[in-house]
Amino acid sequence: MAASTTTTTTTKVLLTDLASSVNHVPSNYIRPISDRPNLSDVQSSDASIPLIDLQGLHGPNHSNIIKQIGQACQQDGFFQIKNHGIPETLISTIMNIAREFFRLPESERMKSYSDDPTKTTRLSTSFNVKTEKVSNWRDFLRIHCYPLEDYVNEWPSNPPSFREDVAEYCTSVRGLVLRLLGAISESLGLERDCIEKALGKQGQHMALNYYPPCPQPELTYGLPGHTDPNLITILLQDDVPGLQVLRNGKWIAVNPIPNTFIVNIGDQMQVLSNDQYKSVLHRAVVNCNKERISIPTFYCPSNDALIGPAKDLIDNTHPAVYRNFTYAEYYEKFWNKGLTAECCLDMFKTSGLFGR
Repeated sequence: MAASTTTTTTTKVLLTDLASSVNHVPSNYIRPISDRPNLSDVQSSDASIPLIDLQGLHGPNHSNIIKQIGQACQQDGFFQIKNHGIPETLISTIMNIAREFFRLPESERMKSYSDDPTKTTRLSTSFNVKTEKVSNWRDFLRIHCYPLEDYVNEWPSNPPSFREDVAEYCTSVRGLVLRLLGAISESLGLERDCIEKALGKQGQHMALNYYPPCPQPELTYGLPGHTDPNLITILLQDDVPGLQVLRNGKWIAVNPIPNTFIVNIGDQMQVLSNDQYKSVLHRAVVNCNKERISIPTFYCPSNDALIGPAKDLIDNTHPAVYRNFTYAEYYEKFWNKGLTAECCLDMFKTSGLFGR
């Protein structure tokens, strides 16, 4: 009987369908001792990253909010936002849709499964199942969502309101992103539309991440430490902690605050800012009691967009730290390398700056 149970669990493609039947972490999820979360060493603080109130961004508080955003991008690479303009009802709806999707029968979810990273809508597990040596304790549905009309018809049709609700959410988040990009441009002393113009046709992707309860969370990660390869990420998370950010060599737990979003600077923003703003290492840890859902929106340049430091940020005192490259070239390097603590940015530095 034991042998047949083992056979059944090992043939499950998705972690969602495996996790409920195991009382220990399967060997392919166990990290080497030197690469484990060391959860007892994590610092927890309610003020772990700045919380910025966007109320009045286009009114009397404008210059103060721009200053706060600039400081957060420079010092933390992460900040939380409230009064962001996205209704609580829409936030609740999108969270419920994610829960409902991962509770669908296995056969229904598997209709969206693919291990082909070029597919613009796909359900998968871990990160890159074709190349990674150790799996991550995560399933995810990844969808492309801009322009909406190009992708919405390939999204899951179950739960029944998925396409309508997710489309409304994507449109709202895109509006928020564009407001933030204008503010970040201003904080760098650039024209308000400078960053948006650098992105070409622009791209927007989204993931519904599902982290099941884990019997031995100290042995594995939901996602190991990494930086985001895109421009900017807007994260919605439920009330279960899991996100941790590296600051001054220490991992800091970012405790969820209801109806806020977490914003983090991606690698492309570090390039455009000519290293003034930092793309920071972060990771997701898991726990043994509760499932966790997070919904990041990744905003990025179009594949053919030529990315490099903004010209107005380059002078004799501040030479260009990075060469120009296409986003497609960058993302290919990131994907092939996998999620590691070594950021890809060093590969794109101008030759005279290595070793700085």
